[in-house]
Amino acid sequence: MKKSGASQGQSASELISKRIAELGDWRGETLGRIRELIKEADPSAVEEWKWMGTPIWSHDGIICTGESYKKVVKLTFAKGASVKDPDRLFNSSLDGNVRRAIDIHEGEAVDESAFKALVRQAVALNSSRKSKPSKKAKS
Repeated sequence: MKKSGASQGQSASELISKRIAELGDWRGETLGRIRELIKEADPSAVEEWKWMGTPIWSHDGIICTGESYKKVVKLTFAKGASVKDPDRLFNSSLDGNVRRAIDIHEGEAVDESAFKALVRQAVALNSSRKSKPSKKAKS
């Protein structure tokens, strides 16, 4: 997996691994498993470390962020409103026009095949938009 967004001499991947280890509880385990699923779904995804400590996975644009809070691990898909979710994994940020999120609480599991399908769709969406000229380029 490529690495981007290094901080203080550490790569983004190293910083994400450090965050997972620091959590040391179900949140770290969950974030670690999500990371594995993203790698399985898109081996060429890039890990980034942005916004003062947020793990990001991207491929031609952001796929999703992986935030950890006291009671939830939140996976926010940057263009989730444009991604089909037949298995209804999105359970947060449903009112927005662009983003959608999956909140995972302690003891909950994510349907792994459905999650990987969401990742693949997000990558395909990012890649399809990359090939189209922007509105500014048309002017």
